[in-house]
Amino acid sequence: VFIENQITKAKTGNLHNRRLLAGLFPKTLAKKLIIDIAPRYKERKGGYTRIIKLGPRKSDGAKMAIIELVK
Repeated sequence: VFIENQITKAKTGNLHNRRLLAGLFPKTLAKKLIIDIAPRYKERKGGYTRIIKLGPRKSDGAKMAIIELVK
């Protein structure tokens, strides 16, 4: 949920949202989010991520999942 909100902010690209992203992330990551990632989702209303649940980790039984950006 957190990253979906940040992608939505990067999509608008106004100065206020750019400054918010620069405060949350390192400079290179914020720039990549605004320039590379957000334009891919210009036409999409939401649902930028997919969560695939895996089985528990063998060593300590922790729940595992893969989180990926959809295309």
